[in-house]
Amino acid sequence: MKKRGIFIKVFTYTTIFLVLLVCVTVALYSGQFVSFYNTTQTMQLYSLYQDLHEQLQGKDINEVMAIAQKYHENNQSFLFFIRDKDNEIIFTTPNIDPDAAPDRNNSKIIMTIGQDYALGAANQMTARTDYAGLISRSLLALGCMLALGVAGAFIFARQMTRPIKRLADDTKKMANCEDVQPAPLRSDELGDLARDVHAMYDKLKETISELEEEVLREREMEETQRYFFSAASHELKTPIAATSVMLEGMLENVGDYKDHPRYLRECIRMMDAQTKLICEVLEIVSLNDGRIVPNPEILELKSTVNVLLPSYLTLAEANGQSINASIPDSHVCIADLKMLNKVLSNVILNAVQNTPSGGEIRIWSQPYADLYRLCVLNTDTHIDKDVLPKLFTPFYRMDKARSRKNGSIGLGLTIVQKTLEAMEVDFALENTSDGVLFWLDLPNENEEGI
Repeated sequence: MKKRGIFIKVFTYTTIFLVLLVCVTVALYSGQFVSFYNTTQTMQLYSLYQDLHEQLQGKDINEVMAIAQKYHENNQSFLFFIRDKDNEIIFTTPNIDPDAAPDRNNSKIIMTIGQDYALGAANQMTARTDYAGLISRSLLALGCMLALGVAGAFIFARQMTRPIKRLADDTKKMANCEDVQPAPLRSDELGDLARDVHAMYDKLKETISELEEEVLREREMEETQRYFFSAASHELKTPIAATSVMLEGMLENVGDYKDHPRYLRECIRMMDAQTKLICEVLEIVSLNDGRIVPNPEILELKSTVNVLLPSYLTLAEANGQSINASIPDSHVCIADLKMLNKVLSNVILNAVQNTPSGGEIRIWSQPYADLYRLCVLNTDTHIDKDVLPKLFTPFYRMDKARSRKNGSIGLGLTIVQKTLEAMEVDFALENTSDGVLFWLDLPNENEEGI
């Protein structure tokens, strides 16, 4: 079944209503028009024959006949007759029927002349002409009314349905998630409706976009968790399997495994490494779950860094590296001491492990906006752009052989990332002309108001 548009419906209903209104108006006032027309014709006849009526007053029959004949000769288009008191016709003009009843083509009057005579008059041709003119003018007026009504119905229907049709087209595009141009401003209820619909659509688009981003984040988190547990299982599986082999060899006194003290110490070393790995995995899980909450306090950056450096100076000297720290005494920040120490320990250790022999590790701080930017630079190094984002992935190693030799399990930078996110501190790892730079922005004591 073909669907009719709202414009056709509104136009049809409005036109039908206007036609019915015109018909009812004609039906109600047609009688009044005819009565008014007849009254007007009668008054015109009285005025036309008033002069003859006055001349006939007080005259005898012969005088009446003479005056009537003379009046007829001078006004041959006038139709009249005269009756006596016995209702007998004593004079009549041609083309008039004294006994004919008045109708729409014939207006007729009776005027008494004293007590003996009566003057009857008609104006048939004029009446017929005037009535036909009235009918034609009435039909013309009716046609104009209908034409104006239909034109008004068309304009009204178009003005009423245009915003509705536009809104319907827009909602169809909205259903298909297409871009929709804002509706033209209107100051009526349709304008309010269009604005509300577009506002709702904009809100829905934002919600859908947020949901899509949330779905992507969930997928990324699931993928990260899947990779994390897979990598953790692999990291745990190999040492445990090796430990099991050594223990079984010692129990069976096979080959070199007869040297129990040596391999027991190796088993203990491997179990210590797995204990450290498990602790770091649990720490990452706690940071992800928000179970580790920062406890900020006032810290002097220089003393905080200097306390950590002795642990790494020996390792750096063994590698032929140097560590130089340059932090002003006035740089005081707000941070959680334990969490900040964990971050700096991992960053400095990572710098020592990845700086070539003869390289330098520089540590300094500088004002940045309303913060203090703490920087750690390991010189003479460079990381590919494709590798930089992966360094924060759990268990990722650029040089797996060297990392295992150094005791790195690939969770240091992951812990750094999760810890700084928990502290709500901005950070970045990037290449510079001098080497690889890691920086983090710490709140200024004065800005925190503590």
